[in-house]
Amino acid sequence: MGMFHTIDVSASGLTAERLRMDVISNNIANVNTTRTEDGGPFRRQLCIFQARKPMASFPLMERRKPQVVGNGVRVTTIMSDQAPFKLIYDPNHPDADKDGYVRMPNINIVHEMVDMITATRAYEGNVSCINASKDLFNSALGIGARR
Repeated sequence: MGMFHTIDVSASGLTAERLRMDVISNNIANVNTTRTEDGGPFRRQLCIFQARKPMASFPLMERRKPQVVGNGVRVTTIMSDQAPFKLIYDPNHPDADKDGYVRMPNINIVHEMVDMITATRAYEGNVSCINASKDLFNSALGIGARR
């Protein structure tokens, strides 16, 4: 494990959580979108995370198997939530069907806000980990200077 492994792992978390926050923001922005380019209401988007594979190491180090717990995370796909759309009775809406019902996006604003708070906390945790690593590096550099 290299000296900057913790920063690399945390940086991958920052990247993934930022994309997740962007997707959640897009969901919130489209909470009332009843007509998309596909013709139907907007579908909620979800980020699928996956553990990153170990990075290629130097040939001499391949014999030594490091005890690395994790290598970070990445977003593999952004998929559409297949939950059913909400039906709202509004016969005056331009997208209402013959019975007066409008198919609304399958987005629950409370659920999105909880997801946003979770993503924000995960982002903050990764920033704290990077700051702790920097403090540790600075302390280690100061050991030799204290003579």
